[in-house]
Amino acid sequence: MQLNPQQTYGSWIAQVGDHWPQDARDWAHREFIDTVAVMVPGAVDPLADKVFATVEPWGHGPCTVFGKQQRLAAPWAAMVNGAIAHVLDFDDNFDPPKAHPSAVLVPAIMAIAEEQKLSGAAVIDAYIVGLQILGRIGQGLNPTHRNRGWHATATVGVMGATAACARLLKLDAETCARALSIATSMSAGFMSQFGTEMKPVHAGLAAKGGIMAVGLARAGVTAGSDTLDGRTGMNRLMVGPDYEELRDTITHVEHGQNLRYELERVGEPLLITEHKFRVKRFPTCGAIHRAMDGILDLKAEHGFTSADVTSVDLHMPRVHFNNVFYTDPQDPLQAKFSAEYAVGCVLARGDCTLADFTPEKVKSEDVRSLFPLIHRHPVDKLEGEFPTQVHVTLKDGRKLEAVIPWPQGSKAAPFTEAQYWAKFDACCAGVLDEDAHARLRDALERLPFLPDAGEIMRSAAFTPVS
Repeated sequence: MQLNPQQTYGSWIAQVGDHWPQDARDWAHREFIDTVAVMVPGAVDPLADKVFATVEPWGHGPCTVFGKQQRLAAPWAAMVNGAIAHVLDFDDNFDPPKAHPSAVLVPAIMAIAEEQKLSGAAVIDAYIVGLQILGRIGQGLNPTHRNRGWHATATVGVMGATAACARLLKLDAETCARALSIATSMSAGFMSQFGTEMKPVHAGLAAKGGIMAVGLARAGVTAGSDTLDGRTGMNRLMVGPDYEELRDTITHVEHGQNLRYELERVGEPLLITEHKFRVKRFPTCGAIHRAMDGILDLKAEHGFTSADVTSVDLHMPRVHFNNVFYTDPQDPLQAKFSAEYAVGCVLARGDCTLADFTPEKVKSEDVRSLFPLIHRHPVDKLEGEFPTQVHVTLKDGRKLEAVIPWPQGSKAAPFTEAQYWAKFDACCAGVLDEDAHARLRDALERLPFLPDAGEIMRSAAFTPVS
């Protein structure tokens, strides 16, 4: 008998035990650290006030919004916090779905946890479950779904948020399956929004959508039984009319992305420990991080400056260039999706930090003058088939090369716990005063053992340093 994906995943969400290996729990805890870290400066980005002002009249409630005193109903708090988590593009990536999972999962989970006064252990458990389903559905749609322009953080993220919230609320298998079906009706988001404020709003919509899908399922709203894999299911509609041909002829599989939903062994391997994360060293699109690492490695080894360079040639998978498509960025949001700005920034300034994304910095000639020296060479291979190659030619005639298969912060070169906390402290600097910083960090350190995980959120209702 052919297994039904949403029923299979619904059963797994409801019935899988919570005896996760400690390594899985540790990874989940670290991603909460990373996500809360980037939400602190995200809370003072202009987008935060815009989204908050939009949803605040629609419903007050028990849930905290980062940097605000007024609390909102769970869906609206999750929507604002999701946008805040993703607005700086400093949040983690996860390879199986090719998405930013934590910017969706953490806001959705924490809204429900604060509303229901749930424990840190329940939060960690829900994150692991939600990530697994997010990854499994992503593997069933990718790589084609992402490569054809869907923003998987939005489209697949809402499925993971739904799974996590269903797990938190201990829904039965049938209701979990129905919630996943309902969530497919909230799955949307295009890469054509990259470089605009709508891109981070996608994460907020996905977090909000997960909470709403679970709420509608609990209320008894009916939904289709073939919305993941049917004649008009998610896979066929959101991959394309050639879905079956692509699925049946795929020869190179990366990150488990084989255009098939794994139904026999939903939880094996556990994706959080099998694939880990790409935690960001730089607040830019992750597609350019290998090249940025390569430039910094070459500078450290050979001691040149931007004034010594005559050309930089970037040989990268075409799908990476597709993400960083702004060749002449006009504002900080566009600069986050510009290969020229990212590479020029580390070449000229020796780093790329949050401080490099102001209108003045983006227009500064120290970086912009290097744009004509930076050349794109797209390669029609996937990232696992072709590592990024950075070729630098210097005025003295030297030709330097770096080959980078994995960026810093990825599975091959993971951050240490000390690096996670260093990123947290750096993100809090200039936004939180010393006492607020200490309270938030203390609560976050104790997350796995908190009887009420909402303590973290209440610590996040800070007043930013003026």
